[in-house]
Amino acid sequence: MQEFTSELRARLTEVREDLRRARESGDEHGIQIASGRLENLERLAADHDITPEEAE
Repeated sequence: MQEFTSELRARLTEVREDLRRARESGDEHGIQIASGRLENLERLAADHDITPEEAE
């Protein structure tokens, strides 16, 4: 489970960075894609009792 948690945290960090870059560049399509990925990962984290604070 530790490996899963570490990988999930890494993916959350990566997607948050993707979202930040898309917002900064005004890439609406990139924002939609990253937002959807972030929602899915946050839902997965919640399903496994990983709070957003722990995931960051």
